[in-house]
Amino acid sequence: MRTQFKVAAAQLAPVYLDARKTVEKAIGAIGEARTAGAALIAFPEAFAPGFPLWPAVAAPISGQDLYQQYFQQSLDVEGALMTSIRAAARKHGIYVSFGFSERSNHSSGGMWNSNVLISEKGEILNHHRKIVPTFYEKLIWTPGDGAGLQVSETDIGKIGALICGENVNPLARFALIGQGEQLHVSSWPPVWPTKHPSQGPGMDLQLGMRARAINHSAESKAYTIAVAAHYDESYARALRSLGDPAIRIIEEAQRGASLIVDPWAKVIAEATSNDEMILYADVDLETCVGPKAIQDLAGAYNRFDIFELRINRTRLEPLVPGQC
Repeated sequence: MRTQFKVAAAQLAPVYLDARKTVEKAIGAIGEARTAGAALIAFPEAFAPGFPLWPAVAAPISGQDLYQQYFQQSLDVEGALMTSIRAAARKHGIYVSFGFSERSNHSSGGMWNSNVLISEKGEILNHHRKIVPTFYEKLIWTPGDGAGLQVSETDIGKIGALICGENVNPLARFALIGQGEQLHVSSWPPVWPTKHPSQGPGMDLQLGMRARAINHSAESKAYTIAVAAHYDESYARALRSLGDPAIRIIEEAQRGASLIVDPWAKVIAEATSNDEMILYADVDLETCVGPKAIQDLAGAYNRFDIFELRINRTRLEPLVPGQC
């Protein structure tokens, strides 16, 4: 197993609501990151076709056309666009953590907020669906399941990932900590509108990302790669039907900023703005060992005779085989 290598956080803007062009952009970033020496590149939450912002600022009935367009642009995990991302990972020999809106094969309009970890050989090592869509995301995505709460053993260590608000869930995080996670991907949207401007700025996404990344590294003794998307003009163009007041609420909301944290909970790389960039950091998995001597929640600093976590990893389907 390699213990020393470089990782990358792709703080980029999708070509909003255009999955094919967004995937083409992602493929370019995969090649760029590998040329820079990265062994792993992580993309933001729902990078293709972009994060659905309209439920935050408009009544559900006014977003039906956008919902339909979003479904049409969402990816099939076994489809051609995902195959092209896998091919890029294989071509460049790099691990890829990719956030996307996933089309359901069981419904003509159902979607999940999903993430896949792809190996340097182009294999899907893990396929995770966000277990609970957050706040207004419930108007877009179906709740996922525990099938993807897995840590993948690779030649660059044990890799896990959670999507956005899942990084607040202590049980979801411990599900990965208890599997010996060494690299944690935490994926986020570009902005998070939570309040009308007259009520104040709402949640500070950059602060929230930073707090949760540092906290997870402190508890897991793992590296955390927290990656947010970049907000650009393609969002406003795609959402123009909502009107200027709604777009203004989105644009005035707090932006995210990517960062990478080491197992001692020290920030080792950080984007100081929401500009487009690929953020890099050198990691050494041997650094995961020392902090465990102080607090190992997967070992000596826990009481498994007192606490027990059970995980249902059944992949939820609308029909149960043999019973329909």
